[in-house]
Amino acid sequence: MSIEIPKSITEFEHTYYYKTDLVKICKSLSLPTSGTKAELNSYIMSYLNRMPATQIKPKRRKKSRRSLTYQEINLDTKLVDSGFSFNNEARHWFADYFGVEKFSFKKEMAVVKRKSEAENNTNITVRDLIYQIEHWNQEEIGSVAEEQTYQWNNFVHNFFEDPATEKYQNRLKIAAVLWKLVRESSNRKIYSHGLLRQYEKEIHSYKKDKA
Repeated sequence: MSIEIPKSITEFEHTYYYKTDLVKICKSLSLPTSGTKAELNSYIMSYLNRMPATQIKPKRRKKSRRSLTYQEINLDTKLVDSGFSFNNEARHWFADYFGVEKFSFKKEMAVVKRKSEAENNTNITVRDLIYQIEHWNQEEIGSVAEEQTYQWNNFVHNFFEDPATEKYQNRLKIAAVLWKLVRESSNRKIYSHGLLRQYEKEIHSYKKDKA
């Protein structure tokens, strides 16, 4: 199915696009097609701000954080945004932890780390990693990831369907803020109008024409 090219920034901001939609739009406009959703959004926004497509270049990735040393790794080390990586320092740490002379990283470990990175889950730790590989269930891991993606897509869709959200700038950002709050709570993982009141303090700064 073809995607209609937005004609203005207002139209673009008030429409929810899946990443695949953004890629199609970028391709149609001869813009870079690789990167995160935020990066693809920025390419299209630049184009709608009348920047020539030839001047819109792929964003450079931020320089990676320095990798952690053996002494810096512990059970509470975060897998995301901490500098933790599967290198020789980590290999040495896991060997000592499991009391073995040599330690080989398992593919299950990579799956857990990639999943946490994809979800930007900054809560999962080395302790959680060890627990998951010791209680590995590929079917469960896969179904959880699929369910979370389904919940997020429906959450965003329902958020954009609520006319009350139009009073906020950067609506996708608001949806992400609310989703994070709901995901970390005991509430059902769905969007409802009441969330705008429940978390008004957290999203107040995004209101348009704050005066």
